[in-house]
Amino acid sequence: MAASTQNSAGFEGDNPVLGILLMVLFCMLIPFSDACLKLLGQTVPVLTVIVVRFSLQFLFMGSLMLIRKRTVSHLFHLSSYIWWRLFWRAAMQMSGIVFIYIGLQYMPLADTTAICFIFPIIMLFVGHFVMKEAVGPHRVVAALVGFAGTLMVVQPNFMEVGPNALWPVGVAFTFVIFMLVTRQTSRGIDPLSVQVLSALLALAIVSLPILLLNGEGFEAFDLKWPVGNEWIFLLGAGLIGSLGHLLMTAAVHLAPSATLAPMQYLEIPFATLIGWMIFSDLPNSLAAWGIAVTIGAGLYIIYREQKAQRANRLKAGLDLPTEEIA
Repeated sequence: MAASTQNSAGFEGDNPVLGILLMVLFCMLIPFSDACLKLLGQTVPVLTVIVVRFSLQFLFMGSLMLIRKRTVSHLFHLSSYIWWRLFWRAAMQMSGIVFIYIGLQYMPLADTTAICFIFPIIMLFVGHFVMKEAVGPHRVVAALVGFAGTLMVVQPNFMEVGPNALWPVGVAFTFVIFMLVTRQTSRGIDPLSVQVLSALLALAIVSLPILLLNGEGFEAFDLKWPVGNEWIFLLGAGLIGSLGHLLMTAAVHLAPSATLAPMQYLEIPFATLIGWMIFSDLPNSLAAWGIAVTIGAGLYIIYREQKAQRANRLKAGLDLPTEEIA
């Protein structure tokens, strides 16, 4: 009786330790994918990157399904609820790639990644104003501090490149929606199927602007046949990005989001290291302090979220001994 009551309250994860490990691997891999995007930015139109990226994702994940002898018949019987959330997941993933692709052309990898991590602050306000969740003063203050830290990262970049420094903020907004719909679908469909269907939906979405705008003078919407090293970077962005998002989806499937959230901040130091190794870029002193403030505020928000969830669970009696619940 106690177990069933606890499970009905929310998904607690089947293997939190493995989920954490997969999220750490995700944080290590994704900056390499972003570095490939940065290397491509000067020569390859963004829609070409999108088409290759999701074509590789479909082929890679589809091959894994075949290797594992997974049937696809169940995909034709998914509910409209799952299909709509897969559609929005694909749209947000594609939009986030476009935003970060553009932002990386103007800013260092570490700064771009750090600005993206304004997303816990956005998530906090979405929870309060959209989902009507209670938000205490501690989390409000932490959100304001985190926003100030983000401004410390944005400010030197804004002075140098102007409004183009704000593209990563768009990434943060898309990531919030992406994570919400990923969590909503994580128990209704397995991670491999999510990746395959997301790729197909993304290609379907991007086909319209390609048909309408390819060759019409809008360079970003042109399809270009890659040459030389462009193929290497495109393959790197596609395969590494696909594998990274498979790891993230599987992590969400295996562990509670409250457990995984702090792990995501590991992406910033990994991005800093990779940016230094490949591009010889390091944040200036103001941006470095801003990154530290943003990380600290984000982790504090996560800590307060976890504390509030534990308090709610205790209030509901979900953490009481079995005999007390029964």
